[in-house]
Amino acid sequence: MHKWLKKTLVALFSIITLGMVAPPASLLAEERTREIPETVIPGPASSGAQDALPHDLDYFKEMAKGQTQLKFGSKIGPVIEQEFDSLILPKIEETIEKELKPEELRNLIITEKPGTGRSEKIFHIYSGETGKDVIRFHVRTDRPPGDGYWFNFHYHLAGDSFEKHHELGRIYWDRNTPPAWTH
Repeated sequence: MHKWLKKTLVALFSIITLGMVAPPASLLAEERTREIPETVIPGPASSGAQDALPHDLDYFKEMAKGQTQLKFGSKIGPVIEQEFDSLILPKIEETIEKELKPEELRNLIITEKPGTGRSEKIFHIYSGETGKDVIRFHVRTDRPPGDGYWFNFHYHLAGDSFEKHHELGRIYWDRNTPPAWTH
């Protein structure tokens, strides 16, 4: 049901009953849908051309860079961009090459919406067939005592049930609290 129609019905229900009876829960409940824009990665042609494979890896690398820039936003990005490009991005690219199996590339999807606020998510790569994550790339804000704020870049793998943090590196922010992630 359209949101405006629900609001109108709730208002009418309240006016008609003079506020003595609460509107039905079905009118008050918000529909929760998972809206994650996705990009399906095209696989190699059925002719079996192996030259399509590097294009797929390059695509994942390109998307990884784009998602991290989107995650950083206009406040954090300009401050840490150089250090990120020289230290962390090559490790993300290396991890993508190492962890993604060539035979799976045609079925993998990369999320296009990084987490906002204090969320760790940069992007996830998951199977288009099963919908299950294969690898998750995250950044966490750490504050060791007396040491200022650090961005801790890491990833999780499905092989260990996403429990272990596989470190990519850390970038120092400042003694002041960094702004929330925006995009």
